[in-house]
Amino acid sequence: MRYTKLNFMMSVLGIIIYITDLIVDIWVSVRFFREGQYVFSVLTVSFMLFGTLVVQCFSYSWFKADLKKAGQESQHCFLLLHCLQGGIFTRYWFTLKKGYHVAFKYSSKTDNFIEEQIDLHKEVIDRVTDLSMLRLFETYLEGCPQLVLQLYTFLEHGQANFSQYAAIMVSCCAISWSTVDYQVALRKSLPDKNLLNGLCPKLTYLFYKLFTILSWMLSVVLLLFLNIKIALFLLLLLWFFGISWAFKNQTQFCASISMELLYRVVVGFILIFTFFNIKGRNTKCPMSCYYIVRILATLGILIVFWVCPPSIFNSDYFIPISIIIALTLFLGIIFLIVYYGALHPNRGEEAKPDEIDGKPVQIDCRMKYFLME
Repeated sequence: MRYTKLNFMMSVLGIIIYITDLIVDIWVSVRFFREGQYVFSVLTVSFMLFGTLVVQCFSYSWFKADLKKAGQESQHCFLLLHCLQGGIFTRYWFTLKKGYHVAFKYSSKTDNFIEEQIDLHKEVIDRVTDLSMLRLFETYLEGCPQLVLQLYTFLEHGQANFSQYAAIMVSCCAISWSTVDYQVALRKSLPDKNLLNGLCPKLTYLFYKLFTILSWMLSVVLLLFLNIKIALFLLLLLWFFGISWAFKNQTQFCASISMELLYRVVVGFILIFTFFNIKGRNTKCPMSCYYIVRILATLGILIVFWVCPPSIFNSDYFIPISIIIALTLFLGIIFLIVYYGALHPNRGEEAKPDEIDGKPVQIDCRMKYFLME
């Protein structure tokens, strides 16, 4: 288990995408406000605040847990940084600083690791995993609702300015990147899990997630045009079912009860958009049920939209949108079947780390209780 130069470059790319997404969201909200679309402007800012506040809570909670584990007192400067929404940037600073030292100095010395070198690489990998988890939270809490909003405004007006096109593209990139990066980083941080190696499995997983999510988002947008109240009720109902599923599985991710409750709320929100195995167990049946319901719901929305098309919707867009929804859903399911049928790492066979002199590799960490697929 080592942190390589390629991993460092991926970490740099991650913060570039994160900052770009943040800047574009602020740009879009300002553009909405200047055009007099105050509701959309407020919604954009609200999604940003919701996502970042939740992420700051988890980040600070993990900082406290790590300091306590190391026998150090909690530092008030970390609390201040997180209150100022600087928790993610603080983590990136520590991670990139330590990661550069490990990737470009230790990796060039020798391939025969000593105990200290293994601990340094594992420390950086754990920090990168924390960041990938936080980005995943923010992507689904803020990025997915933002993408739905941008698609809605685009279809409502029949045209979009450059900022909206940029927001849609950046949101798709952020969702794709955070989803794959989380899966790769999480498996790398857990020695008892097989790695997601090779370009083909990663691309297959990426397209499976991206196509199924995009299809569902477009379906939700069509439902919003039909009836906003029904669409919101459906989303809240799915959120409730997701939270109930997390409680049923008795997740054990956080040390405190309050943070565990928040975690289950976040899990429920993620399950609105895509399926995640929240306990690392065999979930073939729940996943099958999840996507069967997704297919039926998507078909139901399309049928209702064909029968009762709303007058405010531009009819010229309906046939192309319907084709895109059906095609992306079909391709997403195909990629899902290929990934789990041929390319998914074999979780039934534990990966045994090489024996080393000194203490064994530690696998007792919070990551083993996180979303695993």
